[in-house]
This record gives sequence, structure tokens and C-alpha cells, in this order.
Amino acid sequence: MSIIFLFSFTPLGFINLGFIKATLVHIPVIIGGIVLGPRIGALLGLTFGVLSIAINTTAPSALSFAFSPFIPVLGTNETSLWSLVIALVPRILTGVVPFYVFKWLQKRELKTKTSLFLAGVSGSLVNTILVMNLIYFVFQDAYATAKQMEVGAGLYKAVLSVILINGVPEALVAGIATSAVAFILLKVYHKNRT
Repeated sequence: MSIIFLFSFTPLGFINLGFIKATLVHIPVIIGGIVLGPRIGALLGLTFGVLSIAINTTAPSALSFAFSPFIPVLGTNETSLWSLVIALVPRILTGVVPFYVFKWLQKRELKTKTSLFLAGVSGSLVNTILVMNLIYFVFQDAYATAKQMEVGAGLYKAVLSVILINGVPEALVAGIATSAVAFILLKVYHKNRT
């Protein structure tokens, strides 16, 4: 949790790209979920989500309305509680899904490092894909305004480009970090339990 706080309140965890903040905060959530289990992973994801709300409220960007119920939706004077769903649900699942992916891959007798890499990738993609699709479906008009585009197929192509341009590199970094760090932590954790 300390690493999540460190990443959340320093440039280490969010890379501001202007219209969206690419995140690395999900990596300790993924690792914690795999090593400590899905309940702790969910708690770490919730922490990530709450901090995301706080950051988007206190240091808003163009899309902060999608992550904070205190920021008016672009083009309106109203806020939306849907921002809580976007800020919290994908982040909680980021701490839960990788645990089950890792366990499932281990039953398939994949090497541990490969299983950890794929679990890390899955956790990152859960976050990116859910966040971007929820923004598109819930705040389509506001997202179009932020992107200075018309609502339609071109707008969803913009969502897909964020998933590919930001999400895929984030997922690869998460997979590599998870494979390296969780591999060691799992050994230490299991050694200390026996």
C-alpha cells in the first residue's frame, strides 16, 4: 500500500499525457493481489481507485470528470456518480483478476515466470480496457468534446488507440515487473509460511 501511495503522489506512478494519465500504479496492485491473494488485491485496488479520485479532484486534467464525482462532466455543470464506478471497479478487479489468471495458468503447468508475466499483463489490460470502455459508454459526449471529435465510429477508434498506444506498453511493463518481483516475493512468502 505504501508503494501505491508513493506512485500515486509522485511522477513515478502517473505519466501525464495531457488528455489522459498513463499509469504504473496498477503494478503494485497486481503484484500484491498475486502474492497476498484476491482479498488483499481488492483492497489494494480500492486504495488505487480512491487515490485516483483524490488526484483527479485536486489536480484535474481534461478527463478528470470520469474519475471524480466532484468534477463537472465536460460540457455540463453537473457531476456524475458514474465516475466512482470508473475509478473503483476496474482498479479493484486489477487486484483480483491476476490472482486467478496466475492460479489458472499454474494448473496448466506453465512456468512460474511465464504465468506471472501473463497474470501481470491481464491485470493491466483489465484496468485499461474497462476504464476506457466505461468512459466511452458512460461519458461518450464529454469524451468526444475532450477529444474534439464527433460521436461515432471515429470516437471509438480513439478509445482503441489509447488502449493500444498506452495500454499495451503498460501491460508489457506490468508483465515484466510482475514476473521479476512477484517471483521473488512468492518464494520468500512461501518460505516464511513453512
